[in-house]
Amino acid sequence: MTEARWKIRPWATDDVEDLYRLVRASLPELGAWLPWCRPDYSHRDTADWIAHCGDAWAARSEFPMGVFEASTGAVCGGVGINRIDPTARCANLGYWTGTPWSGRGVARAAATQAATFAFDELALLRLEILVHPDNSASRRVAEAIGARFMGVFPERLTLHDRETAAAVYQIEREGWSG
Repeated sequence: MTEARWKIRPWATDDVEDLYRLVRASLPELGAWLPWCRPDYSHRDTADWIAHCGDAWAARSEFPMGVFEASTGAVCGGVGINRIDPTARCANLGYWTGTPWSGRGVARAAATQAATFAFDELALLRLEILVHPDNSASRRVAEAIGARFMGVFPERLTLHDRETAAAVYQIEREGWSG
């Protein structure tokens, strides 16, 4: 078996500068789909996000992670498990890839690793992926990892201060092969 090309891990303080540069380089592409990715995205936003991530992991309330090229440690994107419902044992899975890394399988590898983490480490039973219906790249990732398309549902996402529809995909622990 070959070594994985992409690795996920919790964000660390040392990642602030590289994450900031990647987000700034990716604003035109990411800004269409991610509400936090705005033209005024700042270094302070990055530092605050990294601090939030550490607090969230400590509280076990959500699990945001960076995606890194295994051989160099370069930041390639982000992935996370959030909106965890401990009673139903389900959560959301989200992912993004920086523009310089798009089209290389980064999001697919990261989403697969994060889903495996959610099922194995968090003992979740189901994950949902909510994607804007026009975000074909993220929809392809969901389909590539075996998520089942459940339909397009109105007002499931907030994007640019507006409620909008979402294409909803689901992955269940039973049958997950990762």
